[in-house]
Amino acid sequence: MNTDQKALQELLFQLADDDFILAYRGSEWLGLAPHIEEDVAFSSMSQDTMGHAVMFYEMLEELGAGTADDLAQLRKPQDFRNAVLVERPNGTGHYMEQPNYDWAYAVARTYLYELFKWVRLEALMSSSYQPLVQISRKMMTELRYHLMHWQTWTKHLAGGGQESRDRLQAAIAQVCQDIEGLFSFGPHADAIVAAGLIADASTLKARWLEKASDALAKNGLALPDAFPAPSHDGRAGEHTEQLADVLNTLSEVYRLDPAAAW
Repeated sequence: MNTDQKALQELLFQLADDDFILAYRGSEWLGLAPHIEEDVAFSSMSQDTMGHAVMFYEMLEELGAGTADDLAQLRKPQDFRNAVLVERPNGTGHYMEQPNYDWAYAVARTYLYELFKWVRLEALMSSSYQPLVQISRKMMTELRYHLMHWQTWTKHLAGGGQESRDRLQAAIAQVCQDIEGLFSFGPHADAIVAAGLIADASTLKARWLEKASDALAKNGLALPDAFPAPSHDGRAGEHTEQLADVLNTLSEVYRLDPAAAW
């Protein structure tokens, strides 16, 4: 495998794994969202996000990395390239046992990630790999509606009284403890950028900062003045224990018989 192809596969794993894991975290709110309309909306958006992950895994399959299903279901945690932010649990407990989830954190994480995803897809529109240009255009159509949804929730919580605003601002600060990990390209960063696949990390971060700051300021909210260095670099396969739990849940049925037609 030449350097450019390796760089392309590494980037595609980052794109796929981010959406795959965050879609699962979104799915945990099924039956637990603040109201039934949000149950339907969040589930639908999580399904969109999972669909985007599938598209990236299918691109990897076309490049000979393995079958899309196996790439999603059978890799070990250390082989995943998602940012640690997307694997963090929403709160304490488990979906099936005393879920004590934090809606403010769910809103803050999803909104700030989707803003990052928009910036990343915009950068991919100029990618040297034409299939990424085409797929990004398609995804941005759906993502536009996701952003409108989370902007509405941000406005709702920010205007819901002092406690609601304080909890959302605290959730934003909590999300930003892991935000730097989104901008990492891992050990293959130089090759990914040199191949013209996407803009460099500093450019993406600057664009995200501008977009996120403006979006929050509309509701009297703000990002922290600085972000800590990530404790784990998910792009390098460094993850928390929570990722193993997520993958065990996601792949439990598939691992019973990977050869079956699911």
